[in-house]
Amino acid sequence: MKRTASRGRVREEGVNRDTIHGMPNTSKGGTASFYGLGIAPSLLDILQKSRFTIPTPIQSKAIPVAIQGKDLVGIAQTGTGKTLAFAVPLIQRLEAIKGRGLILLPTRELALQVDEVLVRVGRPLGLRTVVVIGGASMGNQVAALRRNPHVIVATPGRLIDHLDQRTLSLQDVRILVLDEADRMFDMGFAPQIRKILARLPRDRQTMLFSATMPPEISKLAAEYLRLPFRIEVAPSGTAAERVDHEVFVVGKNDKPRLLEKILEEYKGTVLVFSRTKHGAKKLTRAVSVMGHRAAEIHSNRSLAQRKEALAGFKSGKYRVLVATDIAARGIDVTGIELVVNYDLPDRAEDYVHRIGRTGRAGRAGKAISFATPDQQRDIRDIERLVRMQLRRAPLPGLPPARALPPREFGGPRREGRGGGYGGPSRGGGRPGGGGSRFRRGPRQRSR
Repeated sequence: MKRTASRGRVREEGVNRDTIHGMPNTSKGGTASFYGLGIAPSLLDILQKSRFTIPTPIQSKAIPVAIQGKDLVGIAQTGTGKTLAFAVPLIQRLEAIKGRGLILLPTRELALQVDEVLVRVGRPLGLRTVVVIGGASMGNQVAALRRNPHVIVATPGRLIDHLDQRTLSLQDVRILVLDEADRMFDMGFAPQIRKILARLPRDRQTMLFSATMPPEISKLAAEYLRLPFRIEVAPSGTAAERVDHEVFVVGKNDKPRLLEKILEEYKGTVLVFSRTKHGAKKLTRAVSVMGHRAAEIHSNRSLAQRKEALAGFKSGKYRVLVATDIAARGIDVTGIELVVNYDLPDRAEDYVHRIGRTGRAGRAGKAISFATPDQQRDIRDIERLVRMQLRRAPLPGLPPARALPPREFGGPRREGRGGGYGGPSRGGGRPGGGGSRFRRGPRQRSR
């Protein structure tokens, strides 16, 4: 990328590091309220009624820039409110311009949760949304798309399905949001993302949000965003501030006993990460034998099963949720007391996203990781990424081993090194609400 001087500053790698209308590119801090960020009075009233009172740093920095229609790259820790940071300007700008918005996300769960925020904030204004993700009827999605929604919330795979079948055109998209962009690349969505970008109009606003900023995401931003304003409220890879980190070095055969001991000591909700979906299934059964209500969430579960597990975890029906990394950025549950890395992640970056499920929105949280004696290098890789030393804890007295069927848990079958996701997700969804304030002329059927 060429370096060119502009207004005494350097624009490098397609990122505009200048100020925009007096707003500096700072990395910390926020404002005391949503007033003064350029938000319309009607939206401010909705935010107040929805009990959104104090913006997070990423919200206070991103909203004014996005409302002006500028491209931006937002880097913030998981759980810092990135969804509202793009939802508010998206809704406000769609009232003023013709066209629709498109939000791309890596997982079904995350898409559904983003849609919940859009509906909560936008439905009083008449915003119509559709969720296009895997596990739901294509016919229902086509019917919802024909109702001319203002915002499409999608995973890349199913969106490509609709484009290939010509049930959807992207020519009227004026605002694009790429949320959890690094995770989409991790999951193998890079070809689909580029194919979607090629179908979009060049005259659009693009917002890219992520918790980490690997080189391939920087390259994407330089190629497809127009001098984006970079907003970094924490260095890439930074872990949540109020999370206490602890590591137990434990033999593989003692992991079930250590988990049972921890579940006895911590009384709140617990999210347990397994490296593989087969391991998650076995672990869920083992936790149930320990006397705790548990559910599992991974790519082998249907959309209905995953939604039921997540809803049950939120409501308290299940105390323990066992998940693979497919859920690391798709679980937005307030008040998770503890995250347990039963298996260390294959990539150090995934540690940040896993433990970001606890200690959200400024709350205190706890993260406990199990490492086998031969995984010391993996621990050091994580420590380098998060820029802190993880506290090693001595093993407590463990309960007796439970008699489980050999293949139910810890049997001779060796687990693979793969993550919980076997490939890009393929589409499903539901329509959002109707309304009048967003109605702009006659409806046009998508191809």
